[in-house]
Amino acid sequence: MEEVKRPKNFIEEFIEEDMRTKEPRVQTRFPPEPNGYLHIGHAKALAIDFGMAQRYGGICNLRFDDTNPTKEDVEYVDAIQADIQWLGFRWNKVLFGSSYFDQCYDLAVKLIQKGVAYVDELTKDEMRAYRGTLTQPGKNSPYRDRPVAENLDLFTRMRAGEFEDGSLTLRAKIDMASPNINMRDPALYRIKHVSHHQTGDKWCIYPMYDFAHPIQDAIEGVTHSLCSLEYEAHRPLYDWVIDQCEFNPKPRQIEFARLNMTDTIMSKRYLRRLVEEGFVSGWDDPRMPTLCGMRRRGYTAPAIRDFLDRIGVSKADSVVDAAMLEHCVREDLNDNAARRMAVLNPVLVEIDNWDEGKIEEIELENHPNHPERGTRRVKLGRRVYIEREDFAENPPNKFFRLKPEGEVRLKGAYIIKCTGWEAKDDGTITKIHCTYDPTSHSGEDSRKVKGTLHWVNADDAAEAEFRLYDTLMKNEVAATDDAEEEEEAVEKDFIDKLNPDSLVTLRGFVEPALKDARAGEHYQFLREGYFCADLTTTPEAPVFNRTVGLKDSYKA
Repeated sequence: MEEVKRPKNFIEEFIEEDMRTKEPRVQTRFPPEPNGYLHIGHAKALAIDFGMAQRYGGICNLRFDDTNPTKEDVEYVDAIQADIQWLGFRWNKVLFGSSYFDQCYDLAVKLIQKGVAYVDELTKDEMRAYRGTLTQPGKNSPYRDRPVAENLDLFTRMRAGEFEDGSLTLRAKIDMASPNINMRDPALYRIKHVSHHQTGDKWCIYPMYDFAHPIQDAIEGVTHSLCSLEYEAHRPLYDWVIDQCEFNPKPRQIEFARLNMTDTIMSKRYLRRLVEEGFVSGWDDPRMPTLCGMRRRGYTAPAIRDFLDRIGVSKADSVVDAAMLEHCVREDLNDNAARRMAVLNPVLVEIDNWDEGKIEEIELENHPNHPERGTRRVKLGRRVYIEREDFAENPPNKFFRLKPEGEVRLKGAYIIKCTGWEAKDDGTITKIHCTYDPTSHSGEDSRKVKGTLHWVNADDAAEAEFRLYDTLMKNEVAATDDAEEEEEAVEKDFIDKLNPDSLVTLRGFVEPALKDARAGEHYQFLREGYFCADLTTTPEAPVFNRTVGLKDSYKA
């Protein structure tokens, strides 16, 4: 059967055109700013950057955009590398934007000498006023026509540290009447007396992203600078810098739509506030959209890559249902997670006609679809735990679980019948009494019952903590650092919109072997969902995070 080929996306069409008409080489880069942890939105960008290079036999560099030292840290540099490797992508080189500070400075001097850059003394507020609006042109700064020699002198003294932060700015001389506000004499350099995590105190002036980024691309030999759609309006400035600095060959910037997901906020400022103000336990809290948070929750790298492949590459912004990501995770875990039994909200069942001290070993399959993964044996004695919701004193219609005089099968074992129960004064059930049919062992008896319950043997079960997660916020769409209006709206009231039930903690029991579960191991707890052993789990205190439930709400 002939393989069905998917249609090429617009980035692939651009790349193939360039390979035919320019040079048959592809080089990309992934340029995260090390001021936070990567989230699922970054994952789309890095999958495109690394994926395109891989598809066309090229290379992709990991280049840290560390031109703003006030919020950057080595912690984030290390975490970003770990996340990329976990997702399964491999870079050609690890580079830092700060490594090009000398070249950026020399090129800024070159632009001053060409008369297309000048040192400005306008304050931040004055600069905003001079800039104009979307409907009104800006006006020239009174310092725009300084002589080249004066600009060179001031810029040299800026580097020497003679001026305070914000007192002087190097700006490009382009067009204050341009319909594209980004072209209205944008800032190229600002003064910041801040130590840098890579360069220390060597510099007190730092290049702006829009100036440094195209220079870095050109120096490295990037052929295709792939970025999210909000940079489309910055592309004329990107090309202006490349042209004025006289680079050849020239990298080509191509923009794609960023990832927006329902019930998900991805603004770094928002996420940082959640961490710093204690609304979550850290950047790797399993409720966070960070890759380390998703990994801790139990999301797998293949599932995330599958999700990114399914959403594809588009030019128009859209909103992806978060249920689609959960669907991909559920599909992966359904095939790969071992089956085990756990009781999250337990009630004790005593089998009255079971001999005290009698123990049987019950053989259970490790995975129903993979017999090659073998079986395991669990003990069954006189007392077992079942889920509290699996018993109803006054059952509704079509309740096929345990009820007065009703029968159910214990998974892999015997049919039991409820004969009574004990309760506290407030009605809370403390123990259920049953009898079992010794002729009804699973697989040996033709008698059928409609209900089958999972269970754990009470005498050797391991007590465990279960953490059940929901979205941090309901009915919210992702916002990025560049969506300023969205972000400001979220900042105003996001605390009021936090979901108070985003984390529910239960204490129950698991099969005894799960005491030794290693952090990150995945399981399907029968009838409960997919779980992952948490980073904090120990044999003395096992902890499991629910990754996703069994029910799939996504409609493919």
